[in-house]
Amino acid sequence: MKPSRFRVQDLIKYITLLIGVFVVFFPPYVVIVNAFKSKDEFNASSSISLPHSFFNFENFNIVFERGGLLSGFGNILVIIVVSLALNILFGTMVAYALGRFSFKLKPVVFGAYLIATIIPSITTQVATFGIIKGMGLYNTLAAPIVLYIGADVIQIILYLQFIRNIPYDLDESAMVEGASLFKIYRSIIFPLLTPATATLVILKTISIYNDMYIPYLYMPKQSLGVVTTVLMRFQGVNTADWNLICAAILLILLPTVILYIFLQRYIFEGVTSGAVK
Repeated sequence: MKPSRFRVQDLIKYITLLIGVFVVFFPPYVVIVNAFKSKDEFNASSSISLPHSFFNFENFNIVFERGGLLSGFGNILVIIVVSLALNILFGTMVAYALGRFSFKLKPVVFGAYLIATIIPSITTQVATFGIIKGMGLYNTLAAPIVLYIGADVIQIILYLQFIRNIPYDLDESAMVEGASLFKIYRSIIFPLLTPATATLVILKTISIYNDMYIPYLYMPKQSLGVVTTVLMRFQGVNTADWNLICAAILLILLPTVILYIFLQRYIFEGVTSGAVK
């Protein structure tokens, strides 16, 4: 009876895995097959049926011309690059101060980051909107950048974990050589945080890239559309061009997939690899 029971357990395991695979891959499949359908073909066929031809690129041309997707890519690229640069700078500096120095307000500073995560962001939106508008940043690319550059507690904890694994002997050796605290940060700490920075780049890029709320609320101007708000241009009050939306989604997915493929190897790399012999 035991072998039979084990076979049933294995069967359940494989069925569960197949269901998981289906749940993950079915939505991208639907997007891909419908991205190559014309509007008439989409309305006349099932949403899971294959298109007549995978060489029908008309939807992609319309997305770029009518939807302004190229401009959306440009706007989100500027936002991501500037936000990431400032996030990395502020995050590493804050983590360096909290991880390497002892001062009376250290628990207060770290506690402030923790409290900020407890407060629901939706409850502060009215005040945040008033501040952004009062600063004259409404309807500019600077509005989301200012909101994205705040170093969150997850980012600080990520850097702190890596900094604590860096031997303090490196700092002392540099001090003996006459290096200043900023030079120690720039020449020793910051380079050794590359794996953590790569992880941050992946997480922050995907988060900013997929965010629709902040760009929609703070940049309603047509010329300031990003990839997520561009999708809304193909949807009316009662109707939507789903074949065009699928084509736009497929184009929007490609950069994040490529980014993850190239940067995933950095996530688990050792932070002090080669630093101490």
